[in-house]
Amino acid sequence: MDAPQLLNTHVKLLAFDFLTLKPIPHDSTSFSRKGTRLSRAETVGVVVSRDFKPNRFLKFDIDDSTGCIPCVLWLNQESSRHFSRRSPSHVRLISQMAADFASQVQIGVLARVRGRITSFRGNLQITVSDVVIERDPNSQILHWLDCLRLARNCYDKVAVPRKA
Repeated sequence: MDAPQLLNTHVKLLAFDFLTLKPIPHDSTSFSRKGTRLSRAETVGVVVSRDFKPNRFLKFDIDDSTGCIPCVLWLNQESSRHFSRRSPSHVRLISQMAADFASQVQIGVLARVRGRITSFRGNLQITVSDVVIERDPNSQILHWLDCLRLARNCYDKVAVPRKA
């Protein structure tokens, strides 16, 4: 029996679920949730802390009322060796987008965050790929309902092999 294939999907998770993810030995890019391998997540909540280091990173916490998820948005694209093989115009575009996201992430705003699940010094976090500031206060409740429905109907399902 195999677990569902969700490895490169932004899985909608509440903080209490996100914070229980376990690292997969010998694979630093994926984590386990009840036997299902995950690498990306999406969450919605209120920004409750913000640590901004210009041209380096923005660390912030998203509180969805079940817990807080640490997030990091990298702002060093133009000086990072990781981007050295990409075209300068592409790197500038990525850098501009990250700076725009960073300016929008302010304490008290309701934000939808998507990115890679990573671990830094043994602590889980989301390495942010995009941020959307939610204008509709119902978006958080709708996210909770989506998380519960998806956990029950998708994430917790185990594929059963068909009988021949």
